[in-house]
Amino acid sequence: MTPARLLRGGWVVDGSGGPGFTGDVLLQGDRIAALGPDLIERLPAGVDARAVEVLDCADRVIAPGFIDVHTHDDAIVLSDPAMLPKLSQGITTVIAGNCGLSLAPLVTATPPPPLNLLGADSFRHASLADYARAFAAARPCVNLAALVGHTTLRVATLADLSRPATPAELARMGALLAQCLDEGAIGLSSGLFYEPAYAAPAEELVALARIVARQGGVYAAHLRDEMAQVLEALQEAGDTARRGGVPLVISHHKCAGPANWGRTRETLPLIERLARDQPVAMDVYPYVAGSTVLREDLVDGRIDVLITWSQTHPEAAGRLLKSVARDWGVDERGACRRLQPGGACYFQMAEEDVTRIVAHRLSMIGSDGLPHDRHPHPRLWGAFPRVLARYWRERRVLGLEEAVHKMTGLSARNFRLAWRGLLKPGWFADVVVFDPRRVRDLATYEQPTAMSEGIERVFVNGVESLRAQLAGGGPGGAGRLLKRSTMEEWA
Repeated sequence: MTPARLLRGGWVVDGSGGPGFTGDVLLQGDRIAALGPDLIERLPAGVDARAVEVLDCADRVIAPGFIDVHTHDDAIVLSDPAMLPKLSQGITTVIAGNCGLSLAPLVTATPPPPLNLLGADSFRHASLADYARAFAAARPCVNLAALVGHTTLRVATLADLSRPATPAELARMGALLAQCLDEGAIGLSSGLFYEPAYAAPAEELVALARIVARQGGVYAAHLRDEMAQVLEALQEAGDTARRGGVPLVISHHKCAGPANWGRTRETLPLIERLARDQPVAMDVYPYVAGSTVLREDLVDGRIDVLITWSQTHPEAAGRLLKSVARDWGVDERGACRRLQPGGACYFQMAEEDVTRIVAHRLSMIGSDGLPHDRHPHPRLWGAFPRVLARYWRERRVLGLEEAVHKMTGLSARNFRLAWRGLLKPGWFADVVVFDPRRVRDLATYEQPTAMSEGIERVFVNGVESLRAQLAGGGPGGAGRLLKRSTMEEWA
């Protein structure tokens, strides 16, 4: 008989957005067997009460495992399968391959920026099937669903990234994309903001989106511009998805740069208009700083820039760019040039804009953490507990059930993940138990790898994973490579 665990007497928040209730959740094997009040007195047929391990969850919240919809965890799940930055936040599933950047299908020893954000020596997978074999061998502690990066396809196909793809190159990109979709990829991502993809016209993306549409996938777009031309970039992404026939996910929506603060009053109504005619969602991280590669055009002398890594001057990680520039006797852009290649946190956003996006009905939560940075943005370790602490418990911007929905059921529905994101009998046992009074992020810009508190138990496919890793790990995790679904439950 399969062992069973009873999570007893917690506040059950099922991920649907509906009201919670005091009750129990029964896990058996890798599935949720039942949920409701006083289950110990009415166990399902075939469950022996003497073999049930009862875990007291009084005064705790029992919720679906969180789904991080915006990650760059493609390589870290292979090299560090314990995945403590994510497990310690209650995250059980990550969506990788965002911003046009995926490991597969590409083999190269010299990935151009920003592909090097995934690790310069990580590009060894000519197909998603190759990546899947590496994933299975690594046995990560979290589930992963993979997007195929448009930039990755361009680097694998084009000899010159400064121009649009030729018809022959586009056909090759399409063939690689179709193969990855056949092998289980859930869709396409783009990063037109970055130099290797900036020359791509909308037609190039529309052609690829149509391939995704035939396979029932999604399109996640890092906009061409999140600053002065953000409205035009939003419209471009919406038009691309509509013409391609695919659902659109707008990546890490923001209005960046002091000149654009407050413009969510314009962008959110535009997103709502787009959503009237096509499926549209967006993700957001709960911080006023973004993080990406070091770029001179993002250094304006007004915002703070925190260096996260530098290949030429690794000792600069964790320092403000203006401090390094002062020590070197140059301006900030001059210091930026000398530090490249590298990465940085850019304090580009206004809190009022972040709050509006977090509160919006179409937004999901994503960390967008960069796990290979020497001094990472704190969102890598703290994004999800921060939502619960800051936007639910402290500021009441969100209700508890709404906050959990944005991290679970809404995410699974938008990315078409089968049997995930809700607490329902027969669904996979991805579950988090947390203390609603204590849960909070401890990672800061000064101490970015501090583990959050209040996340007490995390089950991945029925395996209690967080406590196992904190106790020293084991032979491997229970994470699975997830594939696209057309589940009727998400209709």
